[in-house]
Amino acid sequence: MATRVASRVESLASSGIQSIPKEYVRPQEELTNIGDVFEEEKKEGPQVPTIDLKEIDSPDEVVRAKCHETLKKAAQEWGVMHLVNHGIPQDLIDRLKKAGETFFSLPIEEKEKYANDQESGKIQGYGSKLANNASGQLEWEDYFFHLVFPEDKRDLSIWPKKPCDYTEVTSEYARQLRGLATKILGALSLCLGLEEGRLEKEVGGMEELLLQLKINYYPICPQPELALGVEAHTDVSSLTFLLHNMVPGLQLYYEGKWITAKCVPDSILMHIGDTIEILSNGKYKSILHRGLVNKEKVRISWAVFCEPPKEKIILKPLPELVTDAEPALFPPRTFAQHIQHKLFRKTQEGVPN
Repeated sequence: MATRVASRVESLASSGIQSIPKEYVRPQEELTNIGDVFEEEKKEGPQVPTIDLKEIDSPDEVVRAKCHETLKKAAQEWGVMHLVNHGIPQDLIDRLKKAGETFFSLPIEEKEKYANDQESGKIQGYGSKLANNASGQLEWEDYFFHLVFPEDKRDLSIWPKKPCDYTEVTSEYARQLRGLATKILGALSLCLGLEEGRLEKEVGGMEELLLQLKINYYPICPQPELALGVEAHTDVSSLTFLLHNMVPGLQLYYEGKWITAKCVPDSILMHIGDTIEILSNGKYKSILHRGLVNKEKVRISWAVFCEPPKEKIILKPLPELVTDAEPALFPPRTFAQHIQHKLFRKTQEGVPN
């Protein structure tokens, strides 16, 4: 237990250290573009699009088509967007955030009761990143990770008992988010000229699409210019929905530059993941992104990854979207094989400067 507690980033951050351990320091080629996140957020330039979903299922076909078109453009050009008027009550979102913040405010010893054990394959629970590359680099975050939907696949025994409403609010948020995922997947399907239910069916449908919640906790960092909360990656999911505590940190690699996402009140940030990029034959983008940390404020984010089943579905470009002029950009793989391919490739290649 003691060795595990010592490895928590929160323990390091609260120990009074002035400099971070070397395994958290990013390689030299990355350090040239890690800036102060509060200054970065103020910069002018390209902005992550904001999509108003109020009319996504309007009975008026013209109004509905206009909403679909803005969603399609954002999915093609950015692969990430702020969703407003998404239909999930703000009160529920506030309660979800409060529950997560309350859990992370517990003493570390209390949180350790929910510790995961990645090496033995027990990935759900409270954890910190294990080094998964030759350099032994680590990310400046702790997290809590667990499956939240479908309800019959959950393991409630590892869900936090404190606060006492954690299970209730998290379950309700997952249910409502699953409905939103159906709406988004339906609109994205129609925008590709497919039947409305096609993409949802291709990622597993109501029975097999898994919603995995990861609450990311980024403690204050004494040397934020040397570290990353999350290193550069694209999401393997079909869609990812992200809430945060209004502290900036997310950066997107857009047109050769790192762009900092501004904090948009009452929004849910949504990423198109690799799975949808593959099915759409690259028409929708899975954007490279990373997380910065800072020395002033703790950042917390709630990411829900909508993942297809690992083995049951072969992911490949849909035949309707493959032509002689636009051949298949991705080979057929299961979701599990795609993850392995990415891990292997990551050990072979660097990330953009």
